[in-house]
Amino acid sequence: MLYRNRALMSPDPKLDTPTRTRWSLSRLLRGGRRYALPWLSLRRWRVRLLLVGAALFAGLLAIAFAIGAELAIEAHAGVMRERPWLSLIVAPAGFAALAWVSRRFFPGTEGSGIPQAIAASLSDDGRVRKQLLSLRIAIAKVFLTLGGLLSGASIGREGPSIQIGASIMHMLASRKRHRRIASSRDLIVAGSGAGVAAAFNTPLGGIMFAIEEMCRYRAFRANSTTLTAVIFAGLMSLAVLGNYTYFGRTLATIGWPDGIWPVLLCGVVGGLLGGGFSRVLIASARGLPGRVGVIAQTQPVRFAAFCGLLTGLIGVASGGLTYGTGYAESKAALEGSAALPMAFMLMKMAVIWLAFVSRIPGGVFAPALAVGAGLGSDIAMLLPGEPDPAILVLGMVAFLAAMTQTPITSFVIVMEMTANHQMLLPLMATAVVAHGVSRSVAPVPLYHALAYPWLRRAEGRVQPPVPDTAAPSTAESTAAPATQEAPTSPLGVANAETAGNMQDMPSTARNKEGAP
Repeated sequence: MLYRNRALMSPDPKLDTPTRTRWSLSRLLRGGRRYALPWLSLRRWRVRLLLVGAALFAGLLAIAFAIGAELAIEAHAGVMRERPWLSLIVAPAGFAALAWVSRRFFPGTEGSGIPQAIAASLSDDGRVRKQLLSLRIAIAKVFLTLGGLLSGASIGREGPSIQIGASIMHMLASRKRHRRIASSRDLIVAGSGAGVAAAFNTPLGGIMFAIEEMCRYRAFRANSTTLTAVIFAGLMSLAVLGNYTYFGRTLATIGWPDGIWPVLLCGVVGGLLGGGFSRVLIASARGLPGRVGVIAQTQPVRFAAFCGLLTGLIGVASGGLTYGTGYAESKAALEGSAALPMAFMLMKMAVIWLAFVSRIPGGVFAPALAVGAGLGSDIAMLLPGEPDPAILVLGMVAFLAAMTQTPITSFVIVMEMTANHQMLLPLMATAVVAHGVSRSVAPVPLYHALAYPWLRRAEGRVQPPVPDTAAPSTAESTAAPATQEAPTSPLGVANAETAGNMQDMPSTARNKEGAP
């Protein structure tokens, strides 16, 4: 009898020493083989390499997108310097062409791209996710956004980069369970974080975006998948572009306790403006009032051309400051080489809204930073004793945290963009104040409020309503109105998990987003 106690799996002490040694060696070999086999499995290595390859490809596509965006902005700026009036022709024609192409050939590319990624992560239906995330949509999103920048639209590439990263990672989702790398939801979350990391060269910001925005109403479970995607997308960015910072290095800081006043002022004003602007965008997405709303619904291409004309007029009036992302203007203000006019913030908000309501592809993330820079510039005029670059950075964090209601992501991204760790505590305090004020103005977060209509439309395309086979008689219809069974979720979502996610939302979000 080799074992005296099978529960303890120990050898009989009466055995001689050679027998006990052979038993110990055989047990060690069995255990080592059990732990070594996963590392020797070709299938497991194939899964790991596919994940790494997808992350590298997402990072490479985001970097190529960033380079193309810079070239498009420079080309437009060069033409506008020579012939500023040409914007009154280029912008309307570009907006109309982009609206027509995106609606006619590439549905799902309109707008930012972040709501599409969130909507896809909320659905368990693969057909619904393909309406929002695919390689075709990702490639089209790149070229359509570049077309918008060439037209002078005030759009950003960061939201599209998130949709591109989520689309690339979602390609790895497989129906066969034994071949699955991770769940579709985890892959979408990981791809979104990789898109942020590659777009801004902010790996910590990418991870925080995946946790705080993509998993706002559910537990974050894509730990290893997100880390792998963000790390390798960041490595691709380092290999191609080097270790750069988005706005360069900003060394300005504010002292304490005198710095509490800039923090409170930027936080409160930025929270009111950011929350109000978020509410305006959400209301505009549901439909514009009056005859303008009718034209926007029935003649979207003509309405987009009108938005382009207004964008061109504002751009000419501002001397070309409101075109594009606002990156060059914000960086010049941070470096002190150029000042932003007092009306820059309001003009930038106007052109962002025009691009948003025209439904052309493009994000609002980077232009929001320019609005925050304008806010900080205006507040710095009221605080002459504080360094202007520090106030500009606080304004960026305040407006971004208020508009997106992601305070941690906002201060982490801005801190990485400026490479100024000395401003960490003021940035954190400003983000918290702005977020608290914004919640009182706009209870529903911007991107989630925009995501649920996208989810409803995608479900409507793949699951058309079934007509009733037995219509009620005329007498019955006149006697009492027919009652319909209430949908299982506020969005009419068929699957139980998506409905559960909706139930986890605050009641204000469910009430506001329940109606189509």
